[in-house]
Parts: sequence; C-alpha cells; structure tokens
Amino acid sequence: MSAGVNAPPSPAAAATTVPDADAPEQVEWAGKFVRALRRGGWEYAGRAGGITAAVILALDAGDVLLVEQYRVPVGKRCIELPAGLIGDDHHDESPLAAAARDLKEETGYRAETLEDMGEFYSSTGMLTESFTLVKATGLTRVGPGGGTDHEDIVVHRVPLAQMGSFIAAQRALGHGVDAKIMMLLSGTLLERPTA
Repeated sequence: MSAGVNAPPSPAAAATTVPDADAPEQVEWAGKFVRALRRGGWEYAGRAGGITAAVILALDAGDVLLVEQYRVPVGKRCIELPAGLIGDDHHDESPLAAAARDLKEETGYRAETLEDMGEFYSSTGMLTESFTLVKATGLTRVGPGGGTDHEDIVVHRVPLAQMGSFIAAQRALGHGVDAKIMMLLSGTLLERPTA
C-alpha cells in the first residue's frame, strides 16, 4: 500500500460507522424518469426503474467523437461524450447493444469493436446513477447522426491533441462541459503548474 493511503473499511464496518448507512430508503417523489430519495439525513436522486446508461468513448485515428446538445437542467448547450440509456425500451438490453445503437443515432458512426470498460458512478454523493463506459474503435460513417426526432445533436470530431483548445473555445461560446470530458483533458490538467 502507498504511503499516506488508508485501506477502506470493509462493507460491514462501513455500515456500522457511517451514519444513515443502514437507514431504510424512502421515495420522496417519483416521476417517469427520476426519483428523489432519502436515507436518514441523506437526500439524493436516481433514475426510475433501475435504468442505467452507456457512455461511449469513440476513438478513431487520434480523434474522439463528441456531441453537443442543449441540456434543460443547466440551461445551455453542452459538450459531452455520446451516451444513451440502457434498457429504456428493451429491459434485457446489454450495455454494448445500447452503445452501438446510440453511437449510430447520435454520431452517425458504427464501431467495429465495442469494449466494456466498466461501471462508473456519476456523482456518488448526490446520485445513484451509474453508467458503463464503452470504448468504440474501428469507426465507419454510416449515417448523418444528430440523434432522434426530438434531439438536436451536433457532432464534433476532435483530435485528442487539440482537446484543451477545443474545450476552451466551447467554454468561450458559453457551452457547458460534461465532467466525463475530464478524462480527455487529464494530461493537460496534470501538467498545469499549481499556484
């Protein structure tokens, strides 16, 4: 173990030391897609029906595919990785099947290879939402993209080497940037001098 890093408590020990860990979960409000929840003093939100998402890291010849779309909760267009819900129409859908469908719908590309990179949580202190990160490679353009009839998605094919300047330009336009973009900026962020 590295110096300065403590081992996490076992799940059983965590339940006895973390306030509210054993409190029953209560649904405070439920809509069609979202539930507001309470466990003891904790308030958080989750997707209704146990639906999760697939987030797609689509890489091709040193480029990454990003999407831009208006997001009502933040009131602006946002730059994101392509993504979609798993099982919202077909409850037995796999993350890879959802990723293939949404990659084509949103970007107009099909992937030769889809790789499950694991499950991640969006905001562990506030949301129960998780997503499966899917790496897509061997991309072929097969359609226009842009999403479904009720979406207005703009596709950006961005060289990874220019990610920092692309994101800076998008921020200058007033666009929001999804947190998952940080993984594409990590080299730039880690190289910045600290004050």
